[in-house]
Amino acid sequence: MGASRYGTADCGYVLDVKIAIVDDYQDVALAMADWSALERRAEITVFADHLADQDDLVNRLESFDVVCVMRERTPLPREVIERLPRLKLIASTGPGNASIDYDAAADCDVVVTDTGYDPTSTVELTWALIMASARHLVDECGSVRAGGWQTTVGRQLRGQTLGVLGLGNIGTEIARIGATFGMNVVAWSQNLDAATAEEAGATLVSKDELFRQSDTLTVHLKLGDRSRGLVGADELALMKPTSWVVNTSRGPIVDEAALIEALTTRSIGGAALDVFDTEPLPTDHPLRSLPNALVTPHIGYVEEELYRTFYGDAVARITEWLDNTTED
Repeated sequence: MGASRYGTADCGYVLDVKIAIVDDYQDVALAMADWSALERRAEITVFADHLADQDDLVNRLESFDVVCVMRERTPLPREVIERLPRLKLIASTGPGNASIDYDAAADCDVVVTDTGYDPTSTVELTWALIMASARHLVDECGSVRAGGWQTTVGRQLRGQTLGVLGLGNIGTEIARIGATFGMNVVAWSQNLDAATAEEAGATLVSKDELFRQSDTLTVHLKLGDRSRGLVGADELALMKPTSWVVNTSRGPIVDEAALIEALTTRSIGGAALDVFDTEPLPTDHPLRSLPNALVTPHIGYVEEELYRTFYGDAVARITEWLDNTTED
């Protein structure tokens, strides 16, 4: 099961509280924060593997009082929450979690907490993907490892058009860096105005013009009813055959089937993706093998300093909950 258990009786506490840390892919959760005080008050079980099946997940978590989740790796919908009789606290990382049914948690008297967040790591990964795709870094690295040498011709970013879909905290930083690279930066989102775009070093254009003009289109929207499937077949058809789509936001913002079709037919140049409809990405998924798809396993937030914030704050929230529970 990929589970490790920790916890020792001390200071008069009885270990009748059980904490599950799920989806600790790198097996680093306990090293990223000081869990020692909690280990004296609760039994902590770490699961490094991922369970996609809801029945399997319920069987795993039904004996736990607290579940610590890393972002949206493990969804907790009503169908799961209502089947966890001991669950009293969900300690989620980041500011809010779209994969948790907060109404169901409230109905079941389950407290949901969050943590601090810094978008810097996602900004940096976005630019890593943009630059890696422009210079074919994965292909060239593979060539060198296989004993070869130069095989591709890269694209210069200066003078090209960077399209930013969404100018929030992350999109604004992406736009500013693009301007620093000497790119022509254009932007659009449903509520964006010209003044806000100009402050970020971008020019407001229509939605259609965003797709027509972009040599690189990068997605920075929150997933919701208005953004789900926003980049679809019609939008991709407007793009140049040399253009790339970059998505480090959320997979369902881009219609996956339409994107795969565009990549397969090469109606666009390629895609650099860190997020997907289903995560982890199934082993037989076409995005794993398409030659013009650069894919990374949702590592935009997987960075040491942010992990320390996530797990450190999670420890603090769980401790606060335990203290309040003891007082009650």
